[in-house]
Amino acid sequence: MIMADIAATRISPVPAFRIDRGPVTTVLLALLAATVAIGTLVDARHAALFLIGSLLGVSLYHGSFGFTGGWRRFVIERRGRAIRTQMLMIAVAAIAFIPLIAAGSAFGRPLVGAVAPVGVSVIVGAAMFGLGMQLGGGCGSGTLFTVGGGSSRMLVTLLFFIVGAVLGTAHLPWWLEQPSLPSISLGTELGVPLALIVTLAGLGLVAAVSALVERRAHGSLETVKAPSTAGWQRLLHGPWPLVGAGLALAALNIATLLTAGHPWSITYGFGLWGAKAAAAVGVPVATWEFWTWPAQAKALQASVLEDVTSVMDFGIILGAALAAGLAGKFAPKAALPFASLLAAAIGGILMGYGARLSFGCNIGALFSGIASGSVHGWLWFASAFIGSFAGVWARPLFGLDGFRKP
Repeated sequence: MIMADIAATRISPVPAFRIDRGPVTTVLLALLAATVAIGTLVDARHAALFLIGSLLGVSLYHGSFGFTGGWRRFVIERRGRAIRTQMLMIAVAAIAFIPLIAAGSAFGRPLVGAVAPVGVSVIVGAAMFGLGMQLGGGCGSGTLFTVGGGSSRMLVTLLFFIVGAVLGTAHLPWWLEQPSLPSISLGTELGVPLALIVTLAGLGLVAAVSALVERRAHGSLETVKAPSTAGWQRLLHGPWPLVGAGLALAALNIATLLTAGHPWSITYGFGLWGAKAAAAVGVPVATWEFWTWPAQAKALQASVLEDVTSVMDFGIILGAALAAGLAGKFAPKAALPFASLLAAAIGGILMGYGARLSFGCNIGALFSGIASGSVHGWLWFASAFIGSFAGVWARPLFGLDGFRKP
């Protein structure tokens, strides 16, 4: 009996992991080919940024790291673990960003922060984005990594996100004429030490409020069950701890700043892709004021592989697809209710348009903006959360979960 128990112990298998070998092989080959192509056609820096994007995609997918679900859960369930993790992520990035941006360069490369004007366009655009992300089912980064993971619904969101971003470029000059303060950088106005103190205190206050609300609603903070796997198996197959994913995203955003010369952003690429597609079918986007500005005109004429945001977006999609395959969860689904698809379309347009008006999404405006010491990032945060609250209320109208069951 004892020998039988010993034998059983010896042959007890380690929990098996199912890998989607076809998708994993295809994605690895695509990553290799794209890295070589970008390095050859553009330069090594863009190839490195593509790979950083792919690591962002892996981190986002394995950590299931998105702002949309975390904000919705806080509103409905009064659980703030995701919000506290987001604040920690931004804080870690800010500790590196604010001094680096104040220095103006690193390793011979000029550095600029995600700093933008503080005005009506940010208030309106961020609120639209917050509403749209609850209907669309994902924020800027969330849309990309779920598309990479095989979500057909989020592909619809992405397509209409692109449409909304193009419409935003058509109207942005008018919005910029509305009341606004200039760009305000805490690092410039207060100096690095005080800017760090103010930024970290603000992030800490948000985290503390989320904890207070959660304790009042539930009596204690949520505990997380210990994973069934650890070490390299968890690193490879996921899921990652939420905090671990957040710290990885902070580190990769710092790497982006040092490599690209500016922080991580997402939605500019969507507008560029849409403008190129529109121009290809005869829409005179090149005559729109936004696309006559020197940097935008140059981007419109050049290859998308020369656009940093675009190559990183491509990397995120492929990185997420790789992570989904390694987790054995790459399973595209096509059958979706019409109401859900309608919500995805409306949400995508609102996010694309809103992101253009407010100078970014949850990544370019909130994460990178606040970490850069930009006041517009805080205004974006407040406005987007209000819009998100409205979006949670509206979700049941489309058969989605919200304040009341559909």
